[in-house]
Amino acid sequence: MADITTSKRTWNLFKRNKLAVTGAVFIGLAIIIALLGYLIMPDDTPQANNMTIQLSIKKPGTRYTMLNIRKPEHVDTVNLFTKMLFGQTAFYRDVPITGYSFIKDSIYVNEYIGDEDTPERKAYNIFEVATGIKPIYLGSTIRLNALSLPNSEATYNRFKNQIITHQIQRKTFLLGSDIYGRDMLSRLILGARISLAVGLMAVIISLLLGVTIGAIAGYFGGWIDAALSWVMNILWALPALLLVIAISFALGKGLWQIFIAVGLSMWVEVGRLVRGQVMALKQAEYIEAALSLGFDNKRIIMRHILPNIIGPILVLASSNFASAILLEAGLSFLGFGAQPPMPTWGSMIKEHYGYIIMNSAYLAIIPGFAIMLMVYAFNLVTIGLRDAFDIKSQTTHI
Repeated sequence: MADITTSKRTWNLFKRNKLAVTGAVFIGLAIIIALLGYLIMPDDTPQANNMTIQLSIKKPGTRYTMLNIRKPEHVDTVNLFTKMLFGQTAFYRDVPITGYSFIKDSIYVNEYIGDEDTPERKAYNIFEVATGIKPIYLGSTIRLNALSLPNSEATYNRFKNQIITHQIQRKTFLLGSDIYGRDMLSRLILGARISLAVGLMAVIISLLLGVTIGAIAGYFGGWIDAALSWVMNILWALPALLLVIAISFALGKGLWQIFIAVGLSMWVEVGRLVRGQVMALKQAEYIEAALSLGFDNKRIIMRHILPNIIGPILVLASSNFASAILLEAGLSFLGFGAQPPMPTWGSMIKEHYGYIIMNSAYLAIIPGFAIMLMVYAFNLVTIGLRDAFDIKSQTTHI
């Protein structure tokens, strides 16, 4: 009952901090958007890597007419869950156009090349555009692989209508396009998934290591504490980014390697905190009572000590989440993070930081602003948790 009362009091104190609640709501929305991912992204291809070079570095809100030409190779349609996690390989190749017309069995388009260039006039067979299959004309029939169609005006009109209805569309770049003509909004959303995943995995790894090592060092003391404290002090003296880079060199480049590298660089702070808290609590009377009752050390640590220091651990975990996002962004900017074409906020800044002094500064500012907002939100939650779990703060509010 006391634990329930304490939890309610802590929650009520946290709710009173409007900025902390705002930060938690922002993080919740970011998590929902990141989980939905490909289902809500304008570009739902894997890694949001659908390139249209002609449309590189376009301003936010620009719109273009696209002719979707069916690819000749077979593309499987994935289920909803697979699409949410990994995306859907594109069925079509996008061609930006400024106008089109139909003549017999061909669609003539004015293909967009650039704002300062005259559109290029090109012709595409309507059957290839619609099906990706090159037709074979056999007098009164048209063969599309195993499908035979009558060579008639009605057949032509059917495919023309399909192209007009389904394959000539307006595409809007809400946040503009990058240097490769990829949709910035889609890559920003997918970058949120990467940042949150790195933060989550890094915090889990750091908590597992830090809580375990810190609890052992603080509880047993003696030479065990001296040895583990020596290791923690050595690692504590190393700059976090340099340590992550060193671990990345050892493990190699990749997303899972970043999870491990960032997690291994952040456990020391958790370990030092837990060690100090355990050293203070193991002298408490209820711990001595547990020892006199014959409880083993594992039970005392797991059931009687750690639950009483959960507050400081949660506060540090929230702070470390923000630090992990910054570390991942820094690694990606330096080229040690997730490798292209996987989008991360740090790599998006790296690709476009040269445009800050040009007329396209938004290419680097948008992902930078996303990093700032996410880190700020976690810092607000950290402050809210610190105040809510602080005994003096609780006494003052009550």
